[in-house]
Amino acid sequence: MEPAEPEAATVEVEQVTGTKVVAEQPLEAPVTYDLSEQQAALIFDSPLQTLGGAETSLATLRGKQLLVVNVASACGLTPQYEMLQSIHEKYQARGFSVVGFPCNQFGGQEPGTPEEILAFGKEQFGVTFPLMQKVDTNGDKRHPIYQSLTQVKDAQGKAGDVMWNFEKFLLSADGKEVTRFRPTILPDDPQLILILEAGLPN
Repeated sequence: MEPAEPEAATVEVEQVTGTKVVAEQPLEAPVTYDLSEQQAALIFDSPLQTLGGAETSLATLRGKQLLVVNVASACGLTPQYEMLQSIHEKYQARGFSVVGFPCNQFGGQEPGTPEEILAFGKEQFGVTFPLMQKVDTNGDKRHPIYQSLTQVKDAQGKAGDVMWNFEKFLLSADGKEVTRFRPTILPDDPQLILILEAGLPN
């Protein structure tokens, strides 16, 4: 059974596109968890391809603080791309990067080809952060990176499947810690930014 798009919580933010993004207010403060060596190895050493077809892995970004996000082009939360690009630009000189993982598992909202996804991000939101090839975040074909990340608990103490598009995992620059934020927590949420700024390597 396919998960339902999250409903939620409280504040609506009007975007320039005219689309409303609902911002969820966490019931509890986010909790940062330690990664085991095995979890970290899955995250950083698992093979990836960029949308341009280049072979890579997150090991090429080790030493930077990373915000890993499963993205989609036709979702009610898609305007979060703009906020993701904004924080990427603001903090990249201090050793931070957003990394996007397109995923078509939630309502079929990322059906495009790699070329279409890349063009959409650049043309609609000026995206310059890395975008990887489509992956599964849940199910039998879950990518190894998400096999590791989905073991991490959110602010309410719940681990397991990614809930919907635009779920966020903030990885520390040393690759040893991670904090999980559910989809409707905006990229510029004060609690997310507080943890991000505290962990910047530069």
